[in-house]
Amino acid sequence: MHQSGTLIFETTLHVRHACLCLHAQQAARALARRFDVALKPVGITSGQFSLLMSLNRPEPPGLGSVAALLALDRTTLTANLKPLERRGLVETAADPKDRRARRLRLTPDGRSVLVAALPIWQHLHAEVEVSLSDPDRLRAELSLLSKSDEQHGIAG
Repeated sequence: MHQSGTLIFETTLHVRHACLCLHAQQAARALARRFDVALKPVGITSGQFSLLMSLNRPEPPGLGSVAALLALDRTTLTANLKPLERRGLVETAADPKDRRARRLRLTPDGRSVLVAALPIWQHLHAEVEVSLSDPDRLRAELSLLSKSDEQHGIAG
């Protein structure tokens, strides 16, 4: 497909056709755009929906726990939290057991936004699932890739 020091166009076409990473990125961006448009009336993006939903727990989670769930590094998570904190949707507080650690909590306004967003997400999610031949299998295979990433020490 290529010779030393050169790269032929057919190689580019092969990668474009075969690259799982490229196809996953394209699908993720397309899905995110659809959910971003749908969630716009409640004033959040698809990423913010996932982040807010990850905070809907009986006890406020730690930063590390949320970062792991969302496959983000802590710096990216912190940057993603800032606009939600400015809007009063999320609060960050020191962990009472370890003052160096931070706990994240939905505010009442954050919970209200999430409650308003949920039916929108449910409707669009059902629409997307109907368009797929086997959404459960897709979820399972994507989950396998995520776990593989964690096993190789390269998770968010």
